[in-house]
Amino acid sequence: MAKQEKRVLVVDDEASMREMLAIMLTRDGFAVSSASDGAQGLEMFRQGDIDLVISDIRMPHMGGIDLLREIKALEPDALVIMMTAFSTTEEAVEAMKLGAYDYFIKPFKTDEVRLVIGKALENSKLKRENVALRTALGERYSFSNLIGKSPVMQRLYSMVERVADSQANVLVCGESGTGKELVARAVHFNSPRKSGPFVPVNCGAIPETLIESELFGHEKGSFTGADRKKEGLFESANGGTLFLDEIGELPLSMQVKLLRVLQEREFRRVGGTQSHPLDIRLVAATNKNLEAQVSCGKFREDLYYRLNVVSLNLPPLRERLEDVPLLLDYFYAERTGEKHLPVRGDTLRLLLEYDWPGNIRELQNLVERCVVLGWDEEITADCLPAQLLAAVGTRPAQALAKIPESGFDLEAHMAEIERMLLLQALEQRQGVKKRAAELLGISFRSIRYRLAKLGLGGDDDEG
Repeated sequence: MAKQEKRVLVVDDEASMREMLAIMLTRDGFAVSSASDGAQGLEMFRQGDIDLVISDIRMPHMGGIDLLREIKALEPDALVIMMTAFSTTEEAVEAMKLGAYDYFIKPFKTDEVRLVIGKALENSKLKRENVALRTALGERYSFSNLIGKSPVMQRLYSMVERVADSQANVLVCGESGTGKELVARAVHFNSPRKSGPFVPVNCGAIPETLIESELFGHEKGSFTGADRKKEGLFESANGGTLFLDEIGELPLSMQVKLLRVLQEREFRRVGGTQSHPLDIRLVAATNKNLEAQVSCGKFREDLYYRLNVVSLNLPPLRERLEDVPLLLDYFYAERTGEKHLPVRGDTLRLLLEYDWPGNIRELQNLVERCVVLGWDEEITADCLPAQLLAAVGTRPAQALAKIPESGFDLEAHMAEIERMLLLQALEQRQGVKKRAAELLGISFRSIRYRLAKLGLGGDDDEG
């Protein structure tokens, strides 16, 4: 048990017991302190970082029960194990009610003590990890970490903040890749339900024949292969939030059943006769126009209005391009721990000219690609995907010639445009310089010179 970082305080009025436990625990890698009564033990607990207290119950001056009460008043999560030399366990049971982790009766076997200590420390570790996870999730999905300084995002934050405290159903609308699940999680983790489960469901990924069983669960024997009772996703989300992504993919037959569950706040498992109460907050998301789906009979109007109590609309990235630098840095920091992704100014202008059809997901993928390929020391135009360069390259000359308010370096900008066009030509002609030169209407000698000037390797042959 190599746990040298753990500190154990042994409190017992018998010197021999203190010495025996100190020897055993020191051999197991613990740092051990000892006290001869509860008052001394309490003072030592106040002075230092103690991971575990092992205390006798009956001692002069201050007994173990009083010591336990004082320790729990100071630190409610403190780990305390009690010892007693008496056959009765009444005091030990009282100690457990007051928050002791466990107890053992003297005389005891050292292996028994080791087992109890090991379980106690493991339990304490899991509790700390759960608290840390809850804190991390709360921070990650707090409003401040929904990345964006654009006015449209600021309005969204304000709306999410107002919605989170309510119990109203929420419909999140936006194109693929805009971060709809991130918003759903922000609603959950900033709501009174944040200590409950958040259960995401992709309605488009579940086969139609299985979706009812997946959502509501089933009883044993309800259909072929149902060899045991299964809890559904609605049941798993009880006390928390159920997130139904791609709600527009839900079959009409399931839309009727979902509507009934939302109206009655109860459900039945497939093959079951008993109704079960349901306590969830529903957040749905779609990249489709549900009003148009209603008009053409593909989505139930009554369900649409039941879901759309509050609507949150996520803007596509092309409508908030001022957030691109922030997002680049955010994803880079998430991937590497570094705060700033070094992007050349002329390259950043290309990124701000792009429409980002894949939205935030596409931008995240670009950062990931640059890191994986080791191109993140400085992001230049030749680090960008060919389809991005091609898309920006097909823009009118007016767009390429747009001057930002802050101004820019004309020569560097023109060099970047030249670099972009040369790379596109090479891409389209499979890297053959002669054919790329023909595409651009220049000579082979000219393209070789231009490539060499831009550091793109122009000194080789026509291939």
